Amino acid sequence: MKYDMLTILGPTATGKTQLAAQMARRLNGEVLSADSRQIYRGMDLGTGKDLADYTVEGEKIPYHLIDMAEAGAQYNVFEFQCQFARAYDDIRLRGRFPVFCGGSGLYLEAVLKGYKLTQVPSNKHRREELSQLSLEELTRMLMGYKTVHNSSDTENKNRAIRAIEIEEYLSHHPDLEFEFPKINSLIVGVQFDRSTRRERITTRLKQRLDEGMIEEVKGLLDKGLTPEELTYYGLEYKFLTLYLTGELSREEMFEKLNIAIHQFAKRQMTWFRKMEREGFEIHWLDGFLPMEEKVGFVMKLLK
Repeated sequence: MKYDMLTILGPTATGKTQLAAQMARRLNGEVLSADSRQIYRGMDLGTGKDLADYTVEGEKIPYHLIDMAEAGAQYNVFEFQCQFARAYDDIRLRGRFPVFCGGSGLYLEAVLKGYKLTQVPSNKHRREELSQLSLEELTRMLMGYKTVHNSSDTENKNRAIRAIEIEEYLSHHPDLEFEFPKINSLIVGVQFDRSTRRERITTRLKQRLDEGMIEEVKGLLDKGLTPEELTYYGLEYKFLTLYLTGELSREEMFEKLNIAIHQFAKRQMTWFRKMEREGFEIHWLDGFLPMEEKVGFVMKLLK
């Protein structure tokens, strides 16, 4: 096989997880989630974990990067990238095939582009010192480091100061540097026409409310999470919290949340189109295809 990994992406409510689990079973693989909210424990229905989809014909498909942090934490892309790299290397070392699946564009790109991210705190005192220097002086200082910098690092003083701040921090914290694996991934997208996608989103929202999504959010509030902490996660957690705190009626909550999810799916598609313009080849398949035809489509592309 000429690929190191299979990536399955698409907007919400397109059945990505089911296809990823089927492909992992066919390829002796394991699934890595690319969802910025499924990493939180106790946030299941609202994030659409659909863990039952990871069982295919009685076989449990291993998955990673789900339930990695406590609800209420503010996880970031750097942490995700580090944990992805560890899980990916482990899967490959065990002779299994990685299947990357999700709809969070930034998380997908952080892996597929191999962003070199750094989690460097701001140093107010050092920034004040550096601000006394000219852009030319800052540029010369920055060029003293071995790292190859983007030209944007010296566009203005603020960018140059931040770049120097990062380099100085890394020189004292080398543990933050890690080699991100170079990955040659086949990318497959799942899509439906717009009207069908809207219908699927609304149907799934009703289903998850019936399955206890309101109770899930109430349980998180009862455990001590504040309304502000929950609204930070947006979409379901924002609007259900507003309903539970009496700021919205149930009807208002459903209408506003339904619209917000439709808008979110549109933004996801905009991100994927941007990826294509930037050179990513996404092989789109029709979400209406029977599962066996979807699997066959992907297998032909892989081989």
